[in-house]
Amino acid sequence: MSNISTHQQALDVVAAQLCDETLSSRKLGSLGEDYAATWLAAQGWRILERNWHCRYGELDIVAVDDESRIVFVEVKTRRATRFGTPQEAVTQAKQKNLRRAAVQWLLAPEHRARHRGVRFDVITVVIQHGGQPAVHHIKEAF
Repeated sequence: MSNISTHQQALDVVAAQLCDETLSSRKLGSLGEDYAATWLAAQGWRILERNWHCRYGELDIVAVDDESRIVFVEVKTRRATRFGTPQEAVTQAKQKNLRRAAVQWLLAPEHRARHRGVRFDVITVVIQHGGQPAVHHIKEAF
């Protein structure tokens, strides 16, 4: 089985779980992060870390893109956008804490790796009623 079909099967499984309207907000967010990580892997990205914690908060996904940059990805998942877009939840205060957490991650000796810079992206996952999750990848979001 090819890597592409493996990723697609994984995306289909998580998409089916995301359509469950009885999910708690926490479970919805966790599945959204699973979906985003699998989606990035399908794009050829290498996932280095998931849900890394430090005193400044959590990094949802740390990955290496196809240009060898380390990308810190904040994932926001919503069932609807009637209260605003998911990316609006990434406030300036949240961005500041994500930057601080990223510095902590980069300074850890076990994370030393060759790379061509760093970037902060936001991925939004919006669950469309009865359909596939809609992914919006905002590169260099802040």
